[in-house]
Amino acid sequence: MHIRVGDLVEVIAGADRRGADGAPTRGLVLQVVEGRRKVIVEGVNRVYKLVRPSQRNPQGGRLSKEMPIDISNVKLVCPECNQATRTGARYLEDGSKERYCKKCGKGIGQISPPKPSRARRVNK
Repeated sequence: MHIRVGDLVEVIAGADRRGADGAPTRGLVLQVVEGRRKVIVEGVNRVYKLVRPSQRNPQGGRLSKEMPIDISNVKLVCPECNQATRTGARYLEDGSKERYCKKCGKGIGQISPPKPSRARRVNK
């Protein structure tokens, strides 16, 4: 998966696709649920959970929390061009693998450390 915790994403499908002002909803990824291909995005897909009074929560009441949404319903926002974009993976000169923006071509972050087998050899 090309989306990680701390990435800024834009919701492209679902009930929270547009905000109150009509602009696309953006938020930070709080958690990635690997096995189910879901993400929890800050401020998106909020539900109210009714909580009974207990020692931990003496007052009880309604607790608002974010629920997971499918990873296919979000797009990564490129930090360089500030647009929602698809991402790709490529190997660099030293053999390390990085994510990159398909719109502007800038690198977004490293995926794996350098591998000597993937490093480009210079012909002499």
